Amino acid sequence: MESPSYCFRFGFGYRYGFLLLLWFCSFSAGAVTSCYEDSIRVVRLLQEAKSQPKDSNMVLYFARQFLGIPYVGHTLEVNREEDLVVNLRQLDCTTLVETVTALTLTHYHGGTSWDDFLQWLLTIRYNQGQLDGYCSRNHYFSQWIASNTQLGLVEEQTGGASGNHYPFTATQQLQLNYMSTHPDAYAMLKGYPERVKTMARLEQAVSGTTVRYIPASLLNQSEKTLRYVCSGDILALVTNKGGLDVSHVGFAQWGRDGKLHLLNASSIHKKVVLEPMTLYQYIQKHPSVLGIRVIRIRI
Repeated sequence: MESPSYCFRFGFGYRYGFLLLLWFCSFSAGAVTSCYEDSIRVVRLLQEAKSQPKDSNMVLYFARQFLGIPYVGHTLEVNREEDLVVNLRQLDCTTLVETVTALTLTHYHGGTSWDDFLQWLLTIRYNQGQLDGYCSRNHYFSQWIASNTQLGLVEEQTGGASGNHYPFTATQQLQLNYMSTHPDAYAMLKGYPERVKTMARLEQAVSGTTVRYIPASLLNQSEKTLRYVCSGDILALVTNKGGLDVSHVGFAQWGRDGKLHLLNASSIHKKVVLEPMTLYQYIQKHPSVLGIRVIRIRI
């Protein structure tokens, strides 16, 4: 028989989840919505990570701990106002990447506690690591990359030096406007015109930036040819859908077949999986995907 889920909104108390309890914790950044079982799991994962061999790929180690977790969208949209939401029992592609990144940074910086993890999660999820309402969240992955690059936490790969960018031979000029032009699709924007205006301003600040990516046509190449892509790198799938930059994210894993695969929270498989198809094959089934941006966690 499974134990019940104990859910909390740390800091202010909010009705959420199954069995509801109020808990006031010392996390200095503010309110946190989560479940007790998540805090226990985080501490256990961080403790177990300490016994892994020194040369372990810790990004993939943490990512594999979530294989089989159900895919569920919009798990961060549970409160009337923005606070730090943690849900390790249900993941979408972005929350998987954020959870694994926060665990990896916590581990490499010597953290072992729930509060340590929360601080890293907040830092990577919000612009410049500052939670200041819904619009401060890095909603577009290009915002996520830019913020965490400025904080020195990730590094985007763009190819070799001296102007040789191979295999990052394609470019995308960002033109972001999807959220501000489709506010009814977002519970925290619908009916909040001031938030929509703020979002439009943030979109405009990023628009016009040119980024490099590996085109889909090259993704069937070998690990030697695609040497700038390492197992454990974050892969952001570039899209041609209007107003968007990235349609999906996950982690790179080179397979025994010598081909690149995607470990991701999959809406197709309804859970976190290592995609059995190669990434090249996967993208052939998604014609709106143009290629991949490659982001490496700095550890």
